[in-house]
Amino acid sequence: MTLDPFPPSLVLGSASPRRLDLLAQIGIVPAASRPAHIDETPRKGELPRDYIRRMALEKAEAVAIGAHEALLTADTTVSVGRRILGKPEDRDEAARFMRLMSGRRHVVLTAVALRHGGRTRCRLVQTTVRMRSLSQADLYRYLDAGDWRGKAGGYAIQGAAAAFIPWIQGSFSAVVGLPLAETAAMLAAIGVLPDHVKGSPC
Repeated sequence: MTLDPFPPSLVLGSASPRRLDLLAQIGIVPAASRPAHIDETPRKGELPRDYIRRMALEKAEAVAIGAHEALLTADTTVSVGRRILGKPEDRDEAARFMRLMSGRRHVVLTAVALRHGGRTRCRLVQTTVRMRSLSQADLYRYLDAGDWRGKAGGYAIQGAAAAFIPWIQGSFSAVVGLPLAETAAMLAAIGVLPDHVKGSPC
């Protein structure tokens, strides 16, 4: 494999520590993090897949980058049918989300956008998740713990809600916030490789 001697410098368009940790798992350390500040309100009648693609792409356009930089952005949402479950505004909304998902399957959608060289590429990854039926005691203990705050759908699969999820179909890392296989392939295509690959003599 011939490596680009001057690959672009990677900027992560997010302040999410989870996404930084996920990139670190595959040996990618961004040179900088520049959060994108956009309006994340779904449009009237907007379908979940269209919404999440739009979020990733709008984030990719909202962050300024230099000529020799590449920008990686992502967004994750939970959907039940056509309904988009974003980050709950309060405990009551978190409770409604958890009751809606209790005992049934839902879909987690993560879109990844990579902007480089005047072009933006986007990948959408869908994971199906089943949540077991929650008792009232389960729900109240979970809400009291506060792990629902700032999480799409009101839960993080790597957090306390892991006890409620017996089965997923698709990418676990995408549910956490970044589909690693797809992201690694997108980055490799522009010469951004894991540190252990960059340092390889072969």
